[in-house]
Amino acid sequence: MNRRNFLSLTGTFTGGLLVLPEFLHAYGTSNSIITGEQCVVFIQLNGGNDGLNTFIPFDNDLYYALRPKIALSKNEVVGKYKGMAFHPALKDFANIQQNGHLAVLQNVGYPEPNRSHFRSQEIWQTASDSNKYMNEGWLGRYLDLQCKEHNPIAGINLDSIDNLALKGIEPNFITVKDPNKFKSNAETETVKLSNNPQLDFVRKIANSVSEGATEIQKALVNSKSEISYPKSGLGKNLEWIARLVKGNLNSKVYYTSLNGFDTHDNQLAIHKNKLTELNDAVFSFYSDLKQVNVLQNVTIVVFSEFGRRVKDNGNGTDHGTAAPMFIIGGNNKGQVLGKNPNLSDLDNGDLKHEIDFRSVYASILASKLNFNPTQIGISNKNLEGLF
Repeated sequence: MNRRNFLSLTGTFTGGLLVLPEFLHAYGTSNSIITGEQCVVFIQLNGGNDGLNTFIPFDNDLYYALRPKIALSKNEVVGKYKGMAFHPALKDFANIQQNGHLAVLQNVGYPEPNRSHFRSQEIWQTASDSNKYMNEGWLGRYLDLQCKEHNPIAGINLDSIDNLALKGIEPNFITVKDPNKFKSNAETETVKLSNNPQLDFVRKIANSVSEGATEIQKALVNSKSEISYPKSGLGKNLEWIARLVKGNLNSKVYYTSLNGFDTHDNQLAIHKNKLTELNDAVFSFYSDLKQVNVLQNVTIVVFSEFGRRVKDNGNGTDHGTAAPMFIIGGNNKGQVLGKNPNLSDLDNGDLKHEIDFRSVYASILASKLNFNPTQIGISNKNLEGLF
């Protein structure tokens, strides 16, 4: 069995409890938060979030003409700015923007868009062209180069399933559903899986299981929730992430997701509920980080695999293309970047993308993670005005 496959199996059978990265040992955990260490938190909206009903061109008559059944009225929207405004469920997003901590990136997409959920998510997660296929995710490739060896706590995925974006040649991330149950097991410290010297790295992994779990528990012990989070799944995941950040686990990348944005039918009610869940969870996370003065070190990225078609289908919307992204914290410049959606110049009924999502990735890698994006095959120019 080759090393890569054995590592994958070991990660599976130990629940992801692998060796602690060297850079985590260097920083350790303490009762005071380490400042200056940047990390990025990704919130993926699965199903294709309707961008036009999220950040709304309320001052454009075509918006109402093309969406007679689902358009939000001018009196409902909040945070009006140059013809655009937020869905009323995102009232706290509007407040964060007013505070100068939220950037809106308009018309984000990629050339030759794919309207399949699975394929478009794959494109976003690998940062590939739409006609190319890659086995490793863009963050996995970054972690492969960032980490000297396999460092499974370099990235944390708060979910019940793995995420392709974090998959690399080496298993440099773990998927954890509930960090509180991520317990160490003292028995693993003496596990000897093989007498073969060529498999010494396996024994190292086994002997490090307890250590890795212990470090996560230390991060939780050395932190607390400064505020009350909503009881939703996303709220709980962001509360865990905040605890790990404040507990100085010092992972570079955190990832989680929110399902339910495939609003072909009954969109007004469903979308309002999902955006409310997003708003409440993110605002709690934002407030928590802000209260302990680490918001500048944490960049929150909210995105979806595509937007929806411009014209409604009578009770909802079908799969589309470009949509807005939201960047919160990380000392972003708090600007609205990109032109307002052009509803009179569509591509077969869909918005034309203006900003390539890989330019956003390039900016995050360069500005927040001090990494050259060309090293992992992202040649797009950084998005000007973001950080």
